[in-house]
Amino acid sequence: MFQAKNNSAICLNQSTLNNVSSVLSPSIIRCLSDISEMDTVHLSVDLVSAARRIVGFLRSVNECQWLHQRPTIIEAIRRYDEVWMPLISNLTVVGSTPPLVLPPFDVEWVWFCHTLNPVGYKKYCESRFSKLIGKPSIFNEENEEYALMRCKEIWVQRYPAEPFENEVESDSQDPPLLNEDLFNEVQKHKLLYSKFSQPYLYELVYLIAARQRYKGFLYMIQRFGDGCFRFVPAFDILLMLLTHQSYPTAYADDLKDMWENMAKVVGLWETVQEKEVEETNKIWERTFDEPYEKAGGEIAMAKRPIYWEISDVDVNTKYKSMIPRFLLEVCIFVRLNARMKATNGDMKHNFLRLRMVRCHRELKLDKSIPDFSYDSWRKAWHLYCEFGTRGLIVEFRGRGGHCFKGSKLVNSMPFSWNDLLRAPSITLTREIDQVRVLASVTPPVQAPYLLKCVPDRVTDDSGAMISDVILKLNNYRPQKGRWLSRTVLDHAGRECFVVRIRYVLSYPDKIKHICSVYLMQIFECCVAEWEKGFGEEELKLLLP
Repeated sequence: MFQAKNNSAICLNQSTLNNVSSVLSPSIIRCLSDISEMDTVHLSVDLVSAARRIVGFLRSVNECQWLHQRPTIIEAIRRYDEVWMPLISNLTVVGSTPPLVLPPFDVEWVWFCHTLNPVGYKKYCESRFSKLIGKPSIFNEENEEYALMRCKEIWVQRYPAEPFENEVESDSQDPPLLNEDLFNEVQKHKLLYSKFSQPYLYELVYLIAARQRYKGFLYMIQRFGDGCFRFVPAFDILLMLLTHQSYPTAYADDLKDMWENMAKVVGLWETVQEKEVEETNKIWERTFDEPYEKAGGEIAMAKRPIYWEISDVDVNTKYKSMIPRFLLEVCIFVRLNARMKATNGDMKHNFLRLRMVRCHRELKLDKSIPDFSYDSWRKAWHLYCEFGTRGLIVEFRGRGGHCFKGSKLVNSMPFSWNDLLRAPSITLTREIDQVRVLASVTPPVQAPYLLKCVPDRVTDDSGAMISDVILKLNNYRPQKGRWLSRTVLDHAGRECFVVRIRYVLSYPDKIKHICSVYLMQIFECCVAEWEKGFGEEELKLLLP
């Protein structure tokens, strides 16, 4: 999401950071969950509901390919500049809540992109209308439909020659561009949904935690914004910040005492220095005594190894034997206790082992204790786990002597998914004498089905197994009335289906598929794993 840049100067120096350290003594370190609006700023908009609506809005924009065509965008900007803004300005009364009207979809997209530049949007409104134009807080479909219909009535009445919908053809000649700066703003946010397409963004528990972290972010800016810091927002905080900015009057009123300091927050598409990321991490850790990054709240949003297809409904509505699977993202951070450093304990023979509560016993992920620090949190593991694993266990273990290769369990720290989901900011910290471990998760969301085909015994027409003796006598060659079977397992190893393909005598070198539509659908679902279930010779038989 942010690009790193190493060769730029940064205003923050070590002496400034040392001053921060002296201000943040252990006695005044705050707990993030205890930060209230009295400690920071009052948020006059429901950011949780607003963020859910904005993520859905970005998804709709991403699906409307016509909206990204140059002629459509230019026409949308003209409609926004010449029709919508004068209309909403006449309905707006300074000091009152914004009128309950919403513009057409294309105009709303331009309006949204414009508000993400708070300084530019404020100058635009004050220069044209001598007041800041706000957006109504509408978070449900019924009010949204009412606001849109009311806008259409006013629109048609005041601008009868102006169609309410954008009727420009996408392949038409480009109309003249009236506002190049606004066009660049819209083009800049064209791929914004790709940054906020994770399915867990719709989950309330995630958004509530993100709002609390956003309050902590504002609290941090209030305390240290007078220095030369540039603050880099994490992913979840950035979502809340953009949501806040999209309601201009609420954003301006809430942050009127912090307006200059908010300019020090690194923007969505700005280049960020690695040094700025490090300093933001340090200030957060020294303010709240926890790592800045978390599951679903990273700073550098790299390409995710897991593809989660967004769907409003379960794609499987027919096969009840297939049980859905749910995935969650997990981050584990570790920090050594300072009292261990004071005792000068020898930790080179100790290590941490990560295991799952319900998983294969061979899953063991080890990290050496010397890899971690006394001064800051270090990310130990970043995983994607199935909710059915129930949780994880971090074990503190000691290696054996020179004559022993095994290890001895000293202590363990369990983290169950249910406990994490009920915790503030969906984050839990466990501590033993030597180390502190913090685990954070994202809410579990339904993931694509994972099916696997495994070989099964050959059967006859009735489905009964054929003995190995008979198969050996026939040199394991297909015979009349014989069926090749494959058992389809789900992600938990449960049997879902048995797929049977009949050998046909008239095709000695081929296998003819005599599968119903029902079976063919199963083949399409698990085609990737199907090839793993057959050997090379069997695959040759399956080819037409």
